Amino acid sequence: MSGAAYTVDASARNEDADIWFALPPGFLPLPLHELAAACDAAPTAGRAAGIGPVLRLAQLFLGAGALHCCLGLHTDDEGDGGPLLSLFTLARRAADWAPRSVLAGRVAAGAEGAEHIEMLDLPCGPVSLVQTRLKEPPELELGTPSGLLQVTAYVPGLDGRHIAIFSLATTAADRARYYRDLLRDIAATVSFEDPLPTASDDVADKD
Repeated sequence: MSGAAYTVDASARNEDADIWFALPPGFLPLPLHELAAACDAAPTAGRAAGIGPVLRLAQLFLGAGALHCCLGLHTDDEGDGGPLLSLFTLARRAADWAPRSVLAGRVAAGAEGAEHIEMLDLPCGPVSLVQTRLKEPPELELGTPSGLLQVTAYVPGLDGRHIAIFSLATTAADRARYYRDLLRDIAATVSFEDPLPTASDDVADKD
């Protein structure tokens, strides 16, 4: 990831923003509300264009409270060099107050069917990383009998009353280690305080 170029999304400058993170190259933001509306308005057109599963995923993510979603497209360096597809989402969950390390441990311990659990100490604080296997919702029509691999980073907020949930889901279940590493790198960039320089800082740097 070193040396990768990042661009600052306009939402990072939003006065209401309270969480910041960086995604490495290979992720394309998906407009959830627009995609879900398109699925409702023209479901047959979505299937004809081959994007029906993406549209249906948008509806599922919105129903689950997703705040942000990206499509990931990366090269399979350990296999045949073909593309690896994934979906990245950010959601938020309210929680009863507890120390942040307790929140991170509690949510990891409660993860149903966890295949892998890590407790991390990152710049943003304690984080739990959990790998699970999800049964594919039949409405997605992805044809993956082994199910979906999901790697999730649970990041307790500074107030100890909510948890930011970063997830990567993919059909490439045999690349679990790759996606754990990828999400671990993303979680390491999370901040609950604005990390971007202000306009006055930019001017001062030029002096």
